[in-house]
Amino acid sequence: MIDLDFVERLIQSVDQSSIDTVEIERGGTRIRLSKTPEVAQAPAPPPAVPANPAPPSPQGAPNPTVEPAQPPATDGEGGAEPDGRENWVDVTSPMVGTFYRAPAPDAAPFTDVGGLISQGDTLCIIEAMKLMNELEAEMDGTVREICVENGEPVEYGQVLFRVEPS
Repeated sequence: MIDLDFVERLIQSVDQSSIDTVEIERGGTRIRLSKTPEVAQAPAPPPAVPANPAPPSPQGAPNPTVEPAQPPATDGEGGAEPDGRENWVDVTSPMVGTFYRAPAPDAAPFTDVGGLISQGDTLCIIEAMKLMNELEAEMDGTVREICVENGEPVEYGQVLFRVEPS
């Protein structure tokens, strides 16, 4: 029999904390609470954006979501500025957690603005519930923008990097 008072207290505790998901097994009953709903696989990107599925990352972390970059800036007369931004691809966070650019505080970052990356290269680490999840590149390209500061909390779907595919 499930103790409803226990479940209610557990829900309140998770709701008031920074924990996103908790799973408890007690007396043969398993309870899983999650603030973030499980998301079905995102549809494939439009044909203009190369779709290179990445292998599962270590520790079972989900692969990053790749979305087309924002529309290019205009020159004020309705024409697009020729800066190449229309080809950039947004790499978004696959989970809620803390963003780290390097494997350790005193280590060099995985990549920098202007850095060349290859499919499978580690871009960053997202710490979630004391687990370090490596986020891997899904394509070859050049990092054009890093949108998050080291140590900042990130949300699911938040843009972390903008990459120009090669």
